[in-house]
Amino acid sequence: MPWELREHAGSHYAVLFHYALSDDAWAVELSEARPAPAGGDEDPHAGVTYLPGAALLVALVPDEDPNLRPTVRVYSPDERVVPYEIMCWFMEQVADQVERCRIAFEQGEPEVVEERGSDW
Repeated sequence: MPWELREHAGSHYAVLFHYALSDDAWAVELSEARPAPAGGDEDPHAGVTYLPGAALLVALVPDEDPNLRPTVRVYSPDERVVPYEIMCWFMEQVADQVERCRIAFEQGEPEVVEERGSDW
């Protein structure tokens, strides 16, 4: 599952992309990133300094029906603060995924969305 990282005011955040089969939609997750464990030569994340943590927000972007609207779910057992700049970055990532899904649907090529999602 590909992800992107961003640092803001000393904290690290991750946006993770994956396909949610149960929702028939692409999931774009925002989390506070956590330091990657130090691993040996066998570590699949060697060279990675931060990994995505538990999701704070998850946007679901339907890819099979353009009439279905994307939704955002909030996951937070305790009150969490998401900086405005990070929220804007997250929503830009969601908007990009919506655009890719809609273009692929209009072109009748859902595999384009799947390939793009797996390239991250």
